[in-house]
Amino acid sequence: MSDSVVLFVTVAAFLATVVLVLWRPKGINEAFFAAGGAAVVLAAGSVSWADLGHITVTVSGAAITIIATIVMAIVLESIGFFYWAAEGLAARARGSGIRLFWLVNLLCFLMTLFFNNDGSILITTPILIILLRNLGIKPHQQVPYLLSGALVATASSAPIGVSNVVNLISLKMIGMDLFLNTQLMFVPAMLGLLFMTAVIYLVIGHQLPRTLLRSRHVRIDPFHHPLKRSPEDPPAHNEQRMIRILLFVLLIRLGLFAASYFGIPIEYVAVAGSLILLGWRWQALGVPPYDIIKKTPWHIFAFAFSMYVVIMGLNNIGLTEWMIELLRPYVTASLAHAGFIMGGLLTFMSTLFNNHPALMIGTLTLTGMSLDTNTLYVTYLATVIGSDIGALLLPIGTLASLIWLHLLRQYRIKVGWRQYMRITFVVIPPTLIFTLLCLHIWTSYVLGMK
Repeated sequence: MSDSVVLFVTVAAFLATVVLVLWRPKGINEAFFAAGGAAVVLAAGSVSWADLGHITVTVSGAAITIIATIVMAIVLESIGFFYWAAEGLAARARGSGIRLFWLVNLLCFLMTLFFNNDGSILITTPILIILLRNLGIKPHQQVPYLLSGALVATASSAPIGVSNVVNLISLKMIGMDLFLNTQLMFVPAMLGLLFMTAVIYLVIGHQLPRTLLRSRHVRIDPFHHPLKRSPEDPPAHNEQRMIRILLFVLLIRLGLFAASYFGIPIEYVAVAGSLILLGWRWQALGVPPYDIIKKTPWHIFAFAFSMYVVIMGLNNIGLTEWMIELLRPYVTASLAHAGFIMGGLLTFMSTLFNNHPALMIGTLTLTGMSLDTNTLYVTYLATVIGSDIGALLLPIGTLASLIWLHLLRQYRIKVGWRQYMRITFVVIPPTLIFTLLCLHIWTSYVLGMK
């Protein structure tokens, strides 16, 4: 093929892939469309067979880590852990709709912190819907809880890179370990999350019920959960067992950072944790691990790999070279300006064609600028803030928000784009600016101490 034909086919494959991934006609899994786009790019010659080996090395660790984390979530769902957590949440609300708002957001934050953003949405949304219905909350009053929970769950992947598959892939591309990423990112991202939640409350707090009809001793009736393929009811709750499991998951999560600090691949720890939890369930409850084969979303690896192939095609035809020449004068002029420019650019790119390809393009652009290490790391973290927080401006900005809308439709809860944007256009821009400012102040302090 001529260079012009290769360029046209690669760009067309990218645009078609993004549209089909976001649209998902007839509910077809997004990995199918991503794989189709990757096949076209490979056939066009904009990605070589040698590139595939590099992509495999870059993607495999991140995908294995996320899949192992989701396996742990499936085990916990199968023993009723999330039902137990929701019932505890209802009891701790103590009849207050305001207290319930903060507890719902805390739960969504912890689910992302312990698992990942897509898994958090998948786990918490159905259970929250049933919980809110059992508490007697009217349909129009359920939306503020669900919307705030979805925004917090998605944005909560920013503090630690392990809560988002594309963040993990980008860390590998940038050459930053998980420990350093958390050291530089956790404080500003957490401040940004607190700021965002406070602004959400200011905007929608008046819609929340002040008192709940019932909150104590709410029993979440078993229902069909997206992670649960079998009709069996979850086992009866055992308080001590659930607490021990929670502590184990926390230990594994902390183990990821310890592994990163000592140079051990974090996927080893994630896989070990999931295998131990599977073995415990088999030994203690007599549930063999065969269900994991059916329930685990193996397509995550295919999706991540295929999207990287498509983005590598754009890189090889010169897109990132063009962006490097355009952005280098601004990025190298001032570290503060660089952070705001890249954070704003990733917000725009994410709302235009989703944060997964946007962050990969942004990361490839940064790695080609020959920046000094500190500038590279700080500017990369600004792109993560843009792709994890700024991307929430529109529902198509993240796959997690699309999953959330799909789940709401399944439960016949209507939240349109206008209703969604009425909140996000007030909440997200100041949150983005505030978080980027916190990032600049915090990284200047931490890196100045080294």
